[in-house]
Amino acid sequence: MVKKDISIEDTQEKLRRTELLLEITRKIAGLKTLSEILWSLIEFVTDELSSDRGTLFLNDKETNELYSRIAQGELTREIRILNNVGIAGAIFQNRIGEIIHDVYKDNRFNKEVDQETGYHTKNMICCPVKTVDGDVIGVIQVLNKKKGRFTKDNLLFVESVATQAAVSIQNAQNSEHFEKKRAKEMEFINIVSDVTAEIDLGALLQRVMQEATRMLNADRATLFLNDEKTNELFSRVAMGEGIGEIRLPNTAGIAGSVFTSGKSMNIPYAYADLRFNPSFDKQTGYFTRSILCVPVVNKEGKVIGCTQVLNKSGGKFSDEDESRLKAFTQQVAIALENAKLFEDVSKSRKYNESMLSSMSNGVITIDSEGNIVTCNKSGLKILKIDEAEIIKKPSKEFFSENLAWIFEKISSVNESKEPEIIVDAEIEVNNPDTDKKEKISVNLTILPLINEDSDGRTDQADNFLGTLLMFEDISSEKRMKSTMSRYMDPGIADQLLEDGADIMGGLDTTATLLFSDLRSFTTITESLGAQGTVKLLNEYFEIMVECISEQGGMLDKFIGDAIMAAFGLPISHEDDEDRGVKAGINMISRLWDWNEQREKDGK
Repeated sequence: MVKKDISIEDTQEKLRRTELLLEITRKIAGLKTLSEILWSLIEFVTDELSSDRGTLFLNDKETNELYSRIAQGELTREIRILNNVGIAGAIFQNRIGEIIHDVYKDNRFNKEVDQETGYHTKNMICCPVKTVDGDVIGVIQVLNKKKGRFTKDNLLFVESVATQAAVSIQNAQNSEHFEKKRAKEMEFINIVSDVTAEIDLGALLQRVMQEATRMLNADRATLFLNDEKTNELFSRVAMGEGIGEIRLPNTAGIAGSVFTSGKSMNIPYAYADLRFNPSFDKQTGYFTRSILCVPVVNKEGKVIGCTQVLNKSGGKFSDEDESRLKAFTQQVAIALENAKLFEDVSKSRKYNESMLSSMSNGVITIDSEGNIVTCNKSGLKILKIDEAEIIKKPSKEFFSENLAWIFEKISSVNESKEPEIIVDAEIEVNNPDTDKKEKISVNLTILPLINEDSDGRTDQADNFLGTLLMFEDISSEKRMKSTMSRYMDPGIADQLLEDGADIMGGLDTTATLLFSDLRSFTTITESLGAQGTVKLLNEYFEIMVECISEQGGMLDKFIGDAIMAAFGLPISHEDDEDRGVKAGINMISRLWDWNEQREKDGK
């Protein structure tokens, strides 16, 4: 009779559990989001087992992490842990559910979670979430039974619920993954559009690094471009350490291998790869785990650089990461080339402008329509005018009256397309200080500006760009020659004027200067007194001068406790700057050694 009652109770309990499973299946089938499904499952299981709270972790294959969107109680934020850590990680790996009656006796339990939240975990059921095919897609935990202990029936029920809900969870995951992927693609298009609009090379490199790092969920990234002049890979920005421009041979290391081969490299463990150079890690204290490096190829199929991304969050870079980075770099390759070309043109323009500005000769350029485009500072000074008086003026209007002969020469050169040189010509200019006309002597060179076509021909009218005028003011030289000729042979005067800079004015050279002085010297002198200070300085200067002499430097003077030294005088070297730095380093090193000895002597 007792056995019959137990059998009836078991049957009724099984029917009730079956109804519950059908109920939760119907309930989650109507939910749209993954978060809603997780919440409903946890609420259902914890109520049925009369437990305090629960958490359902799902596995993220990309990062090898278990994540939970919703945890009952105060833990409502997303939690992420590696899928081999703690009890949840162990159950995920072992694929077998467990009942743990005292979690603090289990070595796998992470007590820090309780310490951070203030919650006290006593016991739990933890089992894998399996699909009907037996694949484990997550782990479910039920914590702190309110009365009694968790039973095997409880564990079987949780496993049944997890299996029953696995299909709905997978569908929600796939839907969410699709939406995320679609959002990523839209974001990718917007990023590419935004990034490629940048024309400044430094800013563009910075943006590419930021977006590559964020897009692949990595730690840092570096984009190298090839410098064809030096055969070096260079980068303006290396994220993480604030390094400025870095350069390396375009055949060196992993970046060099990717650049020369044109093939991507996905290295999950950097230190296990012989091509990886750990010296940079040693210098910076950084630890490189994983590396993804892809070539940057332009529209002609030429490799112009490479993009290197380091340390994927949660593990190694995936094939999808590699594809996304390739697509990204292909899209920005044109922008990179344009930005580099723009920078080269800007540098060339600034160089030309700087060169013209620093020239002692006056230079004027006139476009093909006869309008004056530029006039350098020396030109303004020679002609004694302001920029507004000449720029954008028609050359016929500016070179008029007493300067009309210059316009005639310009017209002649424009017709013949041959340069013309006028030596020792006299022109009249207005002196703004005296408001009177003043005659100056110049050598005038007029050059046609021709743009050669692809065949090297210059006879086409379309290739004529304009005219360049160069004024060399020889007024002072003529006056000096006239004066010197009164006291010496005119031939000697001519030679002195030609070589006067070398003979009479000394020589210009580049030198490196080093200055050093003693910190808190006034305080030291007060404690040592006059004689002690002199003795200290004698010893100190002897050591310091020796450091300077060792590097080929020359002591210029002592200024109290300060030292002034020169490198490159009287004999210059190719590495005078380095010699100065080495001398400074040696001075510091020797000073430390001297201080150690002084301390031993009780000083």
